[in-house]
Amino acid sequence: MTATVLAAGERPAHRSPQVLRWLGAHTASTLGDSVYHLALSWSAVSGGTPAQAGLVMTVSAVPRALLMLGGGVIADRLGPRHVVIASDTVRALVVLGLAATLLLASPGLWALAAVALVFGVVDALFLPAVGALPPRIAERDQLARVQGMRGLSSRLGAVLGAPLGGLAVALGGTAAAFGVAGVLFALSIPLLSALRLRPLSDADQARDGTALRDLADGLRYLRGHRVLGPLMIVVLLSDLGFVGPLNVGLAVLSEQRGWGASGIGWILAGFGTGAGAASLLLTVRGRVPHAGAVSGWTMTVGAVSIGALAFTPYLPAAAAVALSVGLLAGLSGALVNALVQTECEPAYLGRVTAVSGLASLGIAPLSFPVTGAAIGLWGPGPVFAASASICALAGVYTLAVPALRRAELPEG
Repeated sequence: MTATVLAAGERPAHRSPQVLRWLGAHTASTLGDSVYHLALSWSAVSGGTPAQAGLVMTVSAVPRALLMLGGGVIADRLGPRHVVIASDTVRALVVLGLAATLLLASPGLWALAAVALVFGVVDALFLPAVGALPPRIAERDQLARVQGMRGLSSRLGAVLGAPLGGLAVALGGTAAAFGVAGVLFALSIPLLSALRLRPLSDADQARDGTALRDLADGLRYLRGHRVLGPLMIVVLLSDLGFVGPLNVGLAVLSEQRGWGASGIGWILAGFGTGAGAASLLLTVRGRVPHAGAVSGWTMTVGAVSIGALAFTPYLPAAAAVALSVGLLAGLSGALVNALVQTECEPAYLGRVTAVSGLASLGIAPLSFPVTGAAIGLWGPGPVFAASASICALAGVYTLAVPALRRAELPEG
C-alpha cells in the first residue's frame, strides 16, 4: 500500500480517523493479549506442576529479550505498519490453531511452550513497531495526546481482558479462551490495514546497509542524542526500581498481612485507577508544560509512595497509596514516552523503542528473583525502600541533566 501524506494540523488526535483506527486496533490487540495470557496460565497450571507452569510462562521472555534490538531494525527497515500487521496475523493464526488443537486433542505442555516461544519472537518484532507507529499517523504536537490515548487503551485491555478470558474459560474451556484471543488479534488487522502512514523524508529514509550496520547506526544515534540517550538511563532505572515491588513484593505483603489474593486485586486496582487518570489527563490536555521537569519531580515523589507501601498496615490505605503510585508513575512514564516520540527522528524510532523495550522487558524483569530473595532475607520494608531509592535516582537524574530537565513537548 502506498503511503499518503496527511494534511498538517488537520485534526486533533482524538478526532483523527487515522488515530482512532490505530486506537481500535491497539485496544483489540491488547484485549487479545490479556485473554491469551490468562488462557495460557490456566492451561499450564491445569496441565502440569507449578514449576512446569512457571517454565511455560517464562519461555517467551528469552526470545523477546534476545531479539528485541533486531526487531527495532526490522521495524525501521520494513515500516512499522507492515510489521504490526504481520505480527498480529501470526498471533491470530497461532492462537486459533492452538484452540482448534485443544478441541480435537490434548497436546500437553509442549504445545503451550511452543506457542509461548512464538509469541516471544513476535513480541520482539511487535513492540518496537508499535512504538514507531504514532509519529507516522499523527502530527508531532499531538503525540503526547496519542500516548495518553494509548495508556487508556492499555488500561482498558488489562481491566476487561482478564474477566473476558475467565468468562470464556468458564463457558467453553481454554480452547474457547484461546479462540476469543485469536479473534481479537484478527480484529486489529483490517483497522491497521486501513492506516495511511505519512512517508519519511529523503533525509529520514533508512540507510542501505546490513542489519548489523543499521543497528550500530541506531545505537550511535541514541548515544549521541542529548535527550534520548539520558532518557534510556531513566527508563532503565525507573523500571528496575518499580517492577520488583509491583510484581513480587505485593504478593508477599498481602500474604504477610492477611489481605489474601483480593488484597492484591484492590492494590492493583488502585494503581490502575491512578495510571488511567494520568493517561486521561494527557489525553484531555494534549500537552504538559515543562515535561522534562514534571517527569523528574513525579518520579521522585512517586518513589516516596512506592516505599510507603511496605509501611502501610491497612488495606484501604495501601490501595490509596497505590493509587498515588499509579498517578505519579503513570504520568512520568507517559511523559517519558511522549518525549521519546517527539525527540526521535522517525527513521530511528523502531530502534530507539527497541532499546527502551529491552530495558523494560528484558533487563528489569531480571530483578524479580533478586527482589524475592532479598525480601526473604531482610523483609519487605528494606527492599521496598531500596527499590524506591532507585526510582528516586531516576527522578533526580532527570532533574540533574539539563537537557532532560528543560525538555519540552511541542505546542499545538
